[in-house]
Amino acid sequence: MYAAIGYLIVVNLIAFGLMGHDKGRAKKGGRRVPEQTLFLWAAIGGSIGAIAGMRTWRHKTKHASFTVGMPVILIVQLVLAYWYLN
Repeated sequence: MYAAIGYLIVVNLIAFGLMGHDKGRAKKGGRRVPEQTLFLWAAIGGSIGAIAGMRTWRHKTKHASFTVGMPVILIVQLVLAYWYLN
């Protein structure tokens, strides 16, 4: 159980950081983090971190794929966790 919690903390911190990193790169015109990478980190458990990063840095908030997709990933993860734990 502690390993799973640790995993989720690390994955969410990485997803959060990637959103901030990508926002910084977008402002400076640098090489960006691919959208697939952002979705991958959300899908493997970092959806809360990705959503928090979107809101913190106001990043990808005008993209429907992110404003709808990230919460959908989170809902699916919560349903799966509920199903698994019960």
